[in-house]
Amino acid sequence: MRLFVSVAEQRSFSAVARDQRKAQSAVSNGIALLEADLGLSLFDRSSGRQPHLTEAGSVLLEEAREVLRQCERLNGRALSLTRGEEACLRLAQDEAMLFQPVLDSLEALAGQYPLMEVQLSSAAQGDVARKLVERKADLGLLFYHDQIPEALERRVVGSVEMVTVCGVNHPLAKQKYVTCQHLAQFRQLLMSTQTSVYPGSEAASPLVWRADSFYVLAEWLMSGLGWAWLPRHIVQYPTYQQQMVELDSEWTPPALVVELVWRRDEHLGPAARFLAERFAECLQAID
Repeated sequence: MRLFVSVAEQRSFSAVARDQRKAQSAVSNGIALLEADLGLSLFDRSSGRQPHLTEAGSVLLEEAREVLRQCERLNGRALSLTRGEEACLRLAQDEAMLFQPVLDSLEALAGQYPLMEVQLSSAAQGDVARKLVERKADLGLLFYHDQIPEALERRVVGSVEMVTVCGVNHPLAKQKYVTCQHLAQFRQLLMSTQTSVYPGSEAASPLVWRADSFYVLAEWLMSGLGWAWLPRHIVQYPTYQQQMVELDSEWTPPALVVELVWRRDEHLGPAARFLAERFAECLQAID
């Protein structure tokens, strides 16, 4: 089944054979055995050098992917059962994650699992997902964006309010009410990563600067370089409170969705599940 998915995605028996370090005949035979088991032809081998999915193969491809995902979940669950309680929990969070819910949930974790080691790392959005993929973290806290590695599972646990802001000396700060036309006249500072964009990061101005950190946007704002949408909890930091102005605008940015993320084949242990539940409760308590 893995060979079937790989050949369908790479459209090459030889490329899959090289990746799997197998003879090409072994890959072809494996696909033929699967076709015999299913009683269907999955590839049209008469259409040229590249294998093309038959109609039946196209229908069964996503089914095969889901079976493989279920196998990964099964293996991960079995592994966690043999391990029992975690000796160490590695948590990776977006650098702009709300501080208090994380602290409160970690305090609860310390009371429930007093002997367990905890490692907390903060990183930009894409780095959190990469730590999980590279097995350098067990659980991730990040803000939803449209692309996430296939190996990861995600669960929505809450949301964070976004507000429209500018620096105190920016021309927009003098406006009692800001229209879309007003915003379009000035540089917009947008949050985005190399591989994805955040919800609400569509351009509202023809002049745009982008960064992968809300804190970079905040520094730009305080320097008068433009206006931006920022999470309310960042705008309320003591360092920024006297340096930014929240704008009364006709454009309301959508909330940032907060997600828990983990590897599908590394089923969450009891401590990780406890921390996930506590964080969700702490986050919802401040809404």
